[in-house]
Amino acid sequence: MKFLVDNQLPVALARYLTSRGYDCEHVDDAHLDRASDAEIWQYASQRGGVVVSKDEDFLYLAAHFPLSVSCVHCSG
Repeated sequence: MKFLVDNQLPVALARYLTSRGYDCEHVDDAHLDRASDAEIWQYASQRGGVVVSKDEDFLYLAAHFPLSVSCVHCSG
């Protein structure tokens, strides 16, 4: 499982998860820092990824396309 950390969360989170043994990258590392939510979703889908985000739009995508990508929503 590969985690993809979205723009609203720090690059340090991706680094921390990687240091703990998780396969993780930040959208900046994937050159998706200016990509739309749909483009990020597609990228994660192609890699069997899990989007980690504070953006509620990803909850909408997860509800409407439940088999393609999982989403972890970080609130607060």
